[in-house]
Formats: sequence, C-alpha cells, structure tokens
Amino acid sequence: MPADLVLRFPSPRVSSRIRVRRGSLDQLGALTRRATAASRVAVVSDPRVAALYGTRARRSLRRAGIAGALVLVPRGERAKRPQSLARLWDRLAALGLGRRDALVALGGGVVGDLAGFAAATWLRGVPWVGVPTTLLAQVDSSVGGKTGVDLAAGKNLVGAFHQPVLVVADPDTLATLSARQRRAGLAEVVKMGVGVDAALFRWIERHAEALRAGDPKTLAVVVRAAVAAKARVVRGDEREREGGARTALNLGHTLAHAIEAACGYRGPLHGEAVAIGLRAAARLSRQVAGLSAGDHARVIRLLDRLGLPRRMPATRVARLEAAMRLDKKRARQVRWVLTPRIGHASVPRPIDRRLVRAALLDVGAKV
Repeated sequence: MPADLVLRFPSPRVSSRIRVRRGSLDQLGALTRRATAASRVAVVSDPRVAALYGTRARRSLRRAGIAGALVLVPRGERAKRPQSLARLWDRLAALGLGRRDALVALGGGVVGDLAGFAAATWLRGVPWVGVPTTLLAQVDSSVGGKTGVDLAAGKNLVGAFHQPVLVVADPDTLATLSARQRRAGLAEVVKMGVGVDAALFRWIERHAEALRAGDPKTLAVVVRAAVAAKARVVRGDEREREGGARTALNLGHTLAHAIEAACGYRGPLHGEAVAIGLRAAARLSRQVAGLSAGDHARVIRLLDRLGLPRRMPATRVARLEAAMRLDKKRARQVRWVLTPRIGHASVPRPIDRRLVRAALLDVGAKV
C-alpha cells in the first residue's frame, strides 16, 4: 500500500448568468426557475428594499411557480457581521431550506455579501441569485462571487468565493437611491475605468454630469459597461490569485477599507471611502508608478465632477496604518495597487512609508 493516498476530484465548471436590463426585476421568477430549478427560495432583503421591491420580486417568483419566503436582515454595513449571519442561518433552519432550494439576495452590497456567504455555507453550499438594487452593487459587488462578513479587526476578513448562478440587475431600481448613494456607486465605476478600461473612463468623462444627475438611460448604459469590464477581469481570475488580474479591482481599496474599519463602519459610505482611496492611490501612482501629470489631473477632476469626497473624517495616521495591515488583501506587508496609466493597474507593491503617510495626510488623515 502506498504511503500517501492522493484523492483527485473532478471540479465542475461554474457559470454565472448576468442580466442587465431595465424592467428585468419582473422577469426574476422565470430567470430563477431556469437557473436553479428551485421551487422554493428564501428572499433575503433589508426592510427598506423589501418595502420597495419585495412584493414585486415575490410576485414574479410566484408566477414562475416558486414560493419565496421573505427573510429580513438589518440595514447598513454594520449589519454585515457574524451575528447577523448566525441569525440568518437560524431563519433558514426554521424555513427548512434544503439543497434543492436557493437564496435570493434582494438589496445592496451588504445584503449580497451576507446572503451570498449564507448560501456558500448553508448545507455546505446552495445556489443563490443576486438582485442588486444599488449602483455600487450592480456595477461591482454583485459580479465575481466574493461573499463575506466584517470583523472588528477589518472588512471582509471572513468569507468565501461562491458565484451566484444568476444576477438580475434592473437599473430602474436606482431611481429610489438617494443622490449620495448614487454618487458613492459612481466611485466604483471610476475605479473600473482607471484600473482596467480606459474607454470606460473616457465615456464617464463625457457623461459625468448626466451620471451625477441620475439620468436613467445614462445609468443603464454605465451599469452594462462596468459589468462587462469587471466580467472580463474575473472570468480569468475567479479567486484573486496573488498578482492576478483581479487585483486591479482593488485599486483605491487599500485605504478605503482602512477608513471604514477605523471609523467603525459608521463613517463614509463604501463608495465614498473608495473615492478617497483613489485620490491617495493616484497621488502615489504619480510619484512611484509613472502616472503622468495629465492622467493624474484627469482622475482627480473626474472625482470632483461626480461630487465625490476629497477628504476623510479626521482619523489618525497610525490607526489607518494598523487597519491597512489587517486588511484581507495584505501579504507580508501592506501593498498598494497603483496605475501607470489610465486603464491599467499595476501588480500590488509595497510603498515607502513616508510617501504613504504624506498621501494619507493629503486626504485628511491626522498625525
């Protein structure tokens, strides 16, 4: 008998269908039936989104012969905690949700991350469907299968890659967003342009005022373009291997996650923190990655035109540095994703601490 027994398992191919279309919320039932074959789902949502779209979503499911039980979770980033996940597991147990059933995440990024992680862990994995209703979720968090919860030590420190079998992004749901939430979502679109798609960045420059004003047709176009850009990246790097293509999507997030953690998830919205992180990353890119003065100015000018914040709440540099060291994307030291030119992000790299401190002070940190 050999000393070592090697088990090899055939890994099934994973696919995720994404529908971006105005009015597609009313097609949720038929699309879910086709993607999952489930006859019962748990519709996970928060109270506000459930009040706006819960009835419509469940009606569509019912027309397709799917029973949808509504499960409410708290609103806001602070709800994305292990305690909320445990309560969600308890509700799934009470419903008797089985492996032939599925979860539907109806809401923003918090709902998607929480429900997606519940789907990854419930009965060791059941299918889930994402129905993102915020701009940030539609263009970013709903695509790529990252799920998880936050700890006091940092954002998304516990999670899993679990691809949704289906994403139904209806840009018409963005009409109920506040102007602040809409602007915050645009930060992720800018990140996509700066990091991976120069043509998208130029398009945003041409349509910045319409995007800031919330023009429905313009928003629908940018959602489709941003989703297509992100899909190209994650298709070849599903699990974000070190130095892989998906690390480009972390542009601006080294500082953004630190701001959120340092503020106890009570401060800027995620997209607002990303905008501040992009400003710092653009400065560092100018100093050490070869970003031209002209491209640096274009990034800063576009963030300003979209009404995104320039400075963070007063936070000590030392606290931000500690939060960055605990971020889930660290290796042996803090590494920054930078950009040598618009549309191209670099492999994450360590940066001289003096330059980082200067960049943090430039966006509002305190000594």
